[in-house]
Amino acid sequence: MKAMVLAAGVGSRLRPLTDEIPKALLDVGGAPMIERVIRYLKSAGVTEVIVNLFHLGARIVGFLASKDDFGLRIEFTREAELLDTGGGLKNAAWFFRDGRPFFLHNVDVLSDIDLEGLLRLHHTVGALATLAVQSRPASRQLLFDRSGRLCGRESPEGVEWAAGAVTDVERLAFTGIHVIDPGIFPKMTETGVFPITRTYLRLAGEGERIVAYRADGRYWQDIGSPEKLEEARKRAAGPHA
Repeated sequence: MKAMVLAAGVGSRLRPLTDEIPKALLDVGGAPMIERVIRYLKSAGVTEVIVNLFHLGARIVGFLASKDDFGLRIEFTREAELLDTGGGLKNAAWFFRDGRPFFLHNVDVLSDIDLEGLLRLHHTVGALATLAVQSRPASRQLLFDRSGRLCGRESPEGVEWAAGAVTDVERLAFTGIHVIDPGIFPKMTETGVFPITRTYLRLAGEGERIVAYRADGRYWQDIGSPEKLEEARKRAAGPHA
């Protein structure tokens, strides 16, 4: 199975730590984030990984080249400008020509979410994309109808609906972990810099099956700020590491 790790971000909220170290190489419990994410994907059956690069990308390439124990094929895409999650994925479409679903995973996320369960649901419901989500507070929430299909997004700026407004919705926080069918690429009419959620909302409004995988109760932590990085390091140093 294949996967993409989104590692191009500048990590602006983590400065000055990320002025000279890419976010992907920040240490959490004795291992850089990208190593933890790749090993986690490997444990779920991933054998080939592509990593997108922008900020200090050569450092990431050098680190991964030094790791001869991953036992994976690792490729890279380099971005002349930050393309965001959707643009970054579209830029790597060539890697997913085998027609099989793949994982998309943010590099700044640690979790014990059941990736194999996520993949099973994706196959069972025949989704175009399956998003691991949780019921927890977040400034931005995805909205799903009672059948688990994406129908909108809520942010401090307001609510954006995929189609018409839905009265009975669940507000769920996205984890940055997805399974996607490569059939999405011909449907990605967006170009340049764009978030993948924009594509998901448009496609959901067109009737495509973009569904929720509930990962409530599973450990999940991003490292988007110094405080969150410290939380992740404490967890890694504790009995759950």
